[in-house]
Amino acid sequence: MRIGAGQTADMGDDSARVPVWPLLATLMMQTLATMAAYSLPAAAPEIAPDLGIEPTFVGLFISAVYGVGILSAVGSAGFIRRYGATRVGQYVMLCVLGMLLTAASGQLAAVAFSAVVLGIGYGATAPVATHLLVPRTPKTMLNLIISIRQIGVPLGGVLAGLLVPPLVLALGWQPALLLQLIPALALLLLMQLPRREWDADRQPEHTLRGGSLTAPLRLLRTDAAVRNLSIACFFYAGIQLCFIAFMTVHLTSQVGIDLILAGQALATYQIAGVVSRPVWGWLADHVISARRLLALHGLIMAAAALAAGQFGPDWPVWLVMLICAIAGATASGFTGIAYGEFARQGGASRTEATAVGSAAMFCGVMLLPSSFGLLVGPLGGYALPYAGIAVMASLAAALLLATPARPPAIAN
Repeated sequence: MRIGAGQTADMGDDSARVPVWPLLATLMMQTLATMAAYSLPAAAPEIAPDLGIEPTFVGLFISAVYGVGILSAVGSAGFIRRYGATRVGQYVMLCVLGMLLTAASGQLAAVAFSAVVLGIGYGATAPVATHLLVPRTPKTMLNLIISIRQIGVPLGGVLAGLLVPPLVLALGWQPALLLQLIPALALLLLMQLPRREWDADRQPEHTLRGGSLTAPLRLLRTDAAVRNLSIACFFYAGIQLCFIAFMTVHLTSQVGIDLILAGQALATYQIAGVVSRPVWGWLADHVISARRLLALHGLIMAAAALAAGQFGPDWPVWLVMLICAIAGATASGFTGIAYGEFARQGGASRTEATAVGSAAMFCGVMLLPSSFGLLVGPLGGYALPYAGIAVMASLAAALLLATPARPPAIAN
């Protein structure tokens, strides 16, 4: 069977098949792009001496990727309209290839520039996935399918953490980057096979000018549901990274547990975020609306943040692990149903809605963790900063609950 054949489904046809090939393609695209992004931080102890910098500076690579990704997320919708989501997905993989080749040159300026190269494509990953998956997915499993696709983000991070350090020690950091060219190039070429079918809806006459490229931003002014969801996701994404960035240092310095246990707590957080995503997707499809489920996420992550701020030496390890799991299941597990809700509310503009949602999340990732870190010292520890993000999560939940419900706007 030709790749992609028989995969397109009307959103009202609940008996339609799962869009296997588009799901696999977009899942692998997200996984490989995220793995490339996190490969340099994972190899930082070996890369930094060669570049003559401190290992902590390599962590700025991620900030640069997400910073540029904000712009590419907003601009990607216009390119998807004109060239098709498959072609833009291939462009994402081309950016991954460019980033790996540029960084592997071994020069500090090239490594810094490679973050820009990857960021140019990275922001398009979610809009590409939404554009390909939504019209091919039965409405009774939309949130589940998009949640499965979203597993590519933590999966890419896990692969970078598990595979890159051993490869660096065995081969060196530059060969470890170059090996990633193989799957990235393979995916780029394989996506050409179904491109004619998957991009049948492209609009070659669509103009790429300033107004069309910034069209997603207009939704923030004209669509209250998309605007409120974007605000909530800004906070949720930032809170997600606050937990990730400060969990081990918080637990070792304030709770007094060793680094191994602290690492296990972080792993528990990450695993809970991965495992819970399909569960939340199924619930949003069959039990509770995605908007209300997202609001519930905010209230639970607020409670988890308040509890985390009170961690101390007298806390039993099992309770610390439980709080980390609850935080991970909500603060890290929300993205799949969030993107599903952007698609639902966006209707015919679902690609633009997903683009502005991605940009909002990237902004949260850029701003909230750094602000959290700056407040820990002046506020005398973690209790008040965690209370602050609990307030943010609660306000975001209240905003979602206050948004008037409206019927699904998805259109093929």
